[in-house]
Amino acid sequence: MKKYILLVLCLILSSFVVSGCGSSDEPWEEKSYTPDMQIHEINIDVRDREIEVSLSDDDQIHIMYYENSKEYYDISVSDNAVLSMTSESNKEWTDFIGGKPAAENRKIRLQVPDTLVENLTLSTTNEKVTLSSVSINGTTCITSNGGDIAFESLHIGSDLTLDVKNGDISGTLVGDYDDFSIRSEIKKGESNLPENIEGGEKTLTVSSNNGDVEIGFVNESID
Repeated sequence: MKKYILLVLCLILSSFVVSGCGSSDEPWEEKSYTPDMQIHEINIDVRDREIEVSLSDDDQIHIMYYENSKEYYDISVSDNAVLSMTSESNKEWTDFIGGKPAAENRKIRLQVPDTLVENLTLSTTNEKVTLSSVSINGTTCITSNGGDIAFESLHIGSDLTLDVKNGDISGTLVGDYDDFSIRSEIKKGESNLPENIEGGEKTLTVSSNNGDVEIGFVNESID
């Protein structure tokens, strides 16, 4: 009798496992979003997603992403022209059994026009954030818990805040070293930045826990 009960329990558990794996294999659909108005601020707050930011070639904002009925996004524009994108989930506990979605399905591509966005906020977990040759007029705040932050020829109008845990920060900022007042707090890692230096018109604030920081400055304009 005990063997029969154990067999039934094993069969039930196996059905849950199969069900979970099947849910994670649900087809993903490629989608894109382009707002039909001038956007002044962008706020992306997601989980377990890579974020890639690049320059738009048509003076429009574009977001390319993948979703299905279990993992999707809420994208909205407020009355004061703030574009927000957040993670949404309709998962049951069995959907967490099995592997992650393919890397392509876990990537968000954001394209922004040159110098037309005032403020940019990006936050993710367990994935990296990359920015290439983009210019933000005002403040930029980037957070990654469990992934790297990397950027190339990033132009900041006023303030830049970078925050990582269990990841590295690396990249180049357009401008002189003296353009920035720098505040950095590094735990369990190495950094080429001073802890505190004043005098710059812009502010660079860096926080890293269990990761290295390497930031350079380049005197060149973004084409």
